[in-house]
Amino acid sequence: MADFESPTEIPKFITFLSSLLQRVAESNNVILSLQSQKLSVFHGLTRPSISIQSYMERIFKYANCSPSCYIVAYVYLDRFTQRQPTLPINFFNVHRLLITSVMVAVKFMDDVYYNNACYAKVGGISTTEMNFLEVDFLFGLGFHLNVTPTTFYKYCSYLEKEMMMLQPKINMSESSLYMGISSKLHLSFSEDESSHHQQQQLAV
Repeated sequence: MADFESPTEIPKFITFLSSLLQRVAESNNVILSLQSQKLSVFHGLTRPSISIQSYMERIFKYANCSPSCYIVAYVYLDRFTQRQPTLPINFFNVHRLLITSVMVAVKFMDDVYYNNACYAKVGGISTTEMNFLEVDFLFGLGFHLNVTPTTFYKYCSYLEKEMMMLQPKINMSESSLYMGISSKLHLSFSEDESSHHQQQQLAV
């Protein structure tokens, strides 16, 4: 296994994405407490002790992938929740969904990336479980992995607006997600995305 490189500074958008997922999980946990829920391979028997933010910071430090992968992972999570309405993001599945979505995004976006065993170690799970999670996530997405530049920009714009609403004093040079990340986007993607959803279900 290759040695991980550990960036020292956590970008603000990573912190914000963590906060967004925290809000989604909290909201869904309230709903799920009032009704029965469907279990899946992403569902843990207990709630992980590590916070969503700490978990995402760990992924960022050790996954060594391009920043655009986190935006694409967010797109995938949105698509997954739309296609699998009986499997909403909550505190029992968010960690597994997060590590899986990032790994799938990295494989689609980056030319060089770590293997499943490395991501399993980063995520704190076994390689066998990581393999199962990847397969289930891909089927849950319907293998809809393509992200057009237009879609990428829309998600960046949405996240940037949310960031500015919550933290209006952020320097624009630090918060401009699209300008800072889009250089890593593969512009060879097809501009025609047949099933793009205008409504972003992860927003709360």
